[in-house]
Amino acid sequence: MARIAVIGAGAIGGTLAAWLAQTHDVTVCARSPLTDLEVETPEGPIRAAPRILTDPAAAEPVDWVLATTKTYDCAAAAAWLPGLMGPETRLAVIQNGVEQRERFPMVPRARTVPVIIDLPAERTAPGRIVQRRSGTIHVPDEPAGEALVALFAETPIEATTTPDFVTAAWRKLAINCSGIVSAITLRPAEVANDEGVAEVMRGLVRECIAVGNAEGANLPDSLADKVVVWTRRAHPQSVNSLHADRLAGRPMELDARNGVIVRLGERHGIPTPLNKALAALLAASTNA
Repeated sequence: MARIAVIGAGAIGGTLAAWLAQTHDVTVCARSPLTDLEVETPEGPIRAAPRILTDPAAAEPVDWVLATTKTYDCAAAAAWLPGLMGPETRLAVIQNGVEQRERFPMVPRARTVPVIIDLPAERTAPGRIVQRRSGTIHVPDEPAGEALVALFAETPIEATTTPDFVTAAWRKLAINCSGIVSAITLRPAEVANDEGVAEVMRGLVRECIAVGNAEGANLPDSLADKVVVWTRRAHPQSVNSLHADRLAGRPMELDARNGVIVRLGERHGIPTPLNKALAALLAASTNA
């Protein structure tokens, strides 16, 4: 049984905490008090009553810290680390983008595990979550990654290592970057059926492919068409997290999903006009 602290009680953090609490000692670090967690999963409802902390001063060292906050909340998440991190504690950064390790530079790289997660879930109320399918986790093929995979051995979430994490991370970003069209148009996945919009999506992904490959990924040009096909095959009313955050009036992960492509593109001398323009327009329209 591992001692695990999950920072963030949103859809992802709450779902992971509930599953891990079935077999591990789990603490949830949250902004507001919670009584318990209840998740409607494809296997049926699960419940958990992990320890809930709302004050970083009350934190004690654990074996694992799982940071599941949005990327714009990294400073708040980092406030928990002095109390949670012991000399052997590992940090799993479960966030969008390709800069997971860079967001928590105070933790040694060897003890930081970047995580790609695909876990469709929605928080309907504090501590109440609907999980749409079992989901997957991918981590680098290294000792810390293997140790994280072991935490999920008794859950239906499929956690695996990958020998080419850079490609896996940029592939996920290629999918995510195209979602900005929904956040701008305020239309769900069905917007990809508009061929003009679909071509904009392909352009966004092509820029991501070029920058990702310059960063060491191995992404094929065909990925741009595949992203459009996958979006069209999704439930027509499905809403990505960038779109959902805009609808809810929350901050958005613009930098992690599109801005990073622009920033790293500039480093490599690769033009990224579509990602730059759409990110600027969305930011201006919402004060993001």
